[in-house]
Amino acid sequence: MRPIQKSRKLADVCYDIRGPVLEKAKQMEDEGHRIIKLNIGNLAVFGFDAPDEIVQDMILNMPNAAGYTDSKGMFAPRKAIMHYTQEKNIEGVTIDDIYIGNGASELIVMGMNALLNSGDEVLVPAPDYPLWTAAVSLSGGKPVHYICDEESGWLPDIDDIKKKITPNTKAIVVINPNNPTGALYPVELLQQIVEVARQHQLIVFADEIYDKTLYDGETHTSIASLADDVLFLTLNGLSKNYRSCGYRAGWMVVSGNKKPAKDYIEGLNMLASMRLCANAPGQYAIQTALGGYQSINDLVSPGGRLLKQRDLAHRLLTEIPGVSCVKPKSALYMFPRLDPKIYPIADDQQFAYELLAEEKVLIVQGTGFNWIAPDHFRVVFLPNSDDLTEAIGRIARFLESYRKRRAIA
Repeated sequence: MRPIQKSRKLADVCYDIRGPVLEKAKQMEDEGHRIIKLNIGNLAVFGFDAPDEIVQDMILNMPNAAGYTDSKGMFAPRKAIMHYTQEKNIEGVTIDDIYIGNGASELIVMGMNALLNSGDEVLVPAPDYPLWTAAVSLSGGKPVHYICDEESGWLPDIDDIKKKITPNTKAIVVINPNNPTGALYPVELLQQIVEVARQHQLIVFADEIYDKTLYDGETHTSIASLADDVLFLTLNGLSKNYRSCGYRAGWMVVSGNKKPAKDYIEGLNMLASMRLCANAPGQYAIQTALGGYQSINDLVSPGGRLLKQRDLAHRLLTEIPGVSCVKPKSALYMFPRLDPKIYPIADDQQFAYELLAEEKVLIVQGTGFNWIAPDHFRVVFLPNSDDLTEAIGRIARFLESYRKRRAIA
């Protein structure tokens, strides 16, 4: 029988958060090894439970969840999302502008599928959450990466954005709060991005899934609140702020200048109908989550578990010779840098393999987030303090061995 090949559309697609290094980790676990996983923001496995009221509402409504819902989602959760957009000062949002999906991930792909033709370009940050790059490629488009500048706290480089716009550029992706760096963008920078989008008639895709996971008294501004003459698609959900990753309850809000986008919105509606609907049990969690007690504040405030673990991870990482790290203002990750003079790494995926093999710690290499050089890696700071201390201690030991081997060579 002739070999069955994967689609050529997958040639430029990667998702190393669940990639080859994870497969090796699974194999090692099958052999009896205990792996400390710092690769994915899956909160439940680290003891961050979904709020009880969300769980109870889903259980209570389960008898009503067997049928298809409206293709865009149930009325009550969409109404709650509409009220949330008002709290975020996003104007002009109606029920019809809101799409509920099986997590924001499904809606990212839907948004790109409805928009892109072969050769269309989308500006995507580097580093990025790799689903964005993959969604552009799968939709026939070309991801063009603009640089986020580590020296400025990982803020997007506006001049680099401007240089990379061509007649084929259709949209720009803004991940704020940022994954993988933990950066939080100030209003002045967001206004600059809006002005670029305005001048070049770009759609703004705003990934705001961590908009409540903020530290040190920081506040988040939705970029869609800053203009009504640009088209915005804002994505959010329950996965992170409400520790409900597995419930797959996300949403996408269309706002701003919708008049020229009538045909595009028809495409979104068509794709929403084709998948029939988002899962109904997860939809029942949305209204309760948005309107209930915001327990995320307890986790990020002084004395909160997430804040303490962020501070611990940052201190331990930056105590390692040759390792620097911008302290994240938001989200669940940090993106440390390995000084190339001390760690001249040519292949950072191989670096991740070797760390896994020698120290049983799983991380994701920086190029897995479309970073331009093999000199960074991402860690999540979700494990409890003891496990986090153990994991970073193992990383430190591995890097010490790396330095010694290089000195001998």
